Amino acid sequence: MSKNYDAILMIGYGAPEKIEDIRPFLQNVAKGRPIPPDRLEEVAHHYELFGGKSPLNEYTYKQGNGLHNKLAEYGHDIPVYVGMRNWHPLTPDTIKEMSDNGHKNIIGMIMAAHQSDASWERYQRDVQEALTELGIEMDFDYSPPLFDHPLFIEDSADRVQDCLDQIPEEEYPETMILFTAHSIPVPMAEASPYVQQLKTTARLIAERLNYDNWRLVYQSRSGRPTDPWLEPDVCDVIEEIAKEGVKNVIAQPIGFICDHIEVLFDIGVEAQETSDEVGIKLLRAKTVNDDPKFIKAMADVVLKMME
Repeated sequence: MSKNYDAILMIGYGAPEKIEDIRPFLQNVAKGRPIPPDRLEEVAHHYELFGGKSPLNEYTYKQGNGLHNKLAEYGHDIPVYVGMRNWHPLTPDTIKEMSDNGHKNIIGMIMAAHQSDASWERYQRDVQEALTELGIEMDFDYSPPLFDHPLFIEDSADRVQDCLDQIPEEEYPETMILFTAHSIPVPMAEASPYVQQLKTTARLIAERLNYDNWRLVYQSRSGRPTDPWLEPDVCDVIEEIAKEGVKNVIAQPIGFICDHIEVLFDIGVEAQETSDEVGIKLLRAKTVNDDPKFIKAMADVVLKMME
């Protein structure tokens, strides 16, 4: 029996909006985590290259507006709120606003398609801690991850096809798709379905494209250099496959559901520089962002919960 849900909270990572936001934002990101200060400073420079503004917040709001409008089309005029883990509007502030507006039964939608402690349980703990600290009684049920949702797969495949269309068919044998995701510590990965879900996403996209020449790789590693994190790194793989005669690479960050600095820099700058050095043509397939098919996928899982 479904609950009478009265609001949706989209819970995102958050991102700075201007230069002055960068270091306070990164302090929030690093809170309680063993990230070396020089790594944080390195990441700060990545944000500075783009004027301190990440597109993540903007796309998250577009996704929220799209979800609200799509649900309204199906006769459900349910408010959609946004709360961010690391920048404003912070999740506790949004939860207080929701409580002030009288909402009690909430669908929580974590803005990640694949589950690990960093991308999933940590957000749920944030919600519970906010409720406890604020003394608010509110019921949360979380929508399932979208890693294998047919519309997420279709949308992602469309973005790769956009890149394949720019490559002559006779060069397909020398073209590799690299599906990328955020690297996480190996023990965290082993305690979660993260890698298996990523493999499923990559396989389903490749099957839809009927394209066999692909690999799952990782990007955006942080933490102590001595700690084991998921590999191989996208740049290392680009160097490796160049020696094997690959001429074209399509990199699609399937571990991200909208563009932000880790996509724009790690793929658009760092992987691009590596590709240029080894003589490979790199095309970056877009993330799903606020594409209508992805919005429909979001609405679909919400509607199933409301049945």
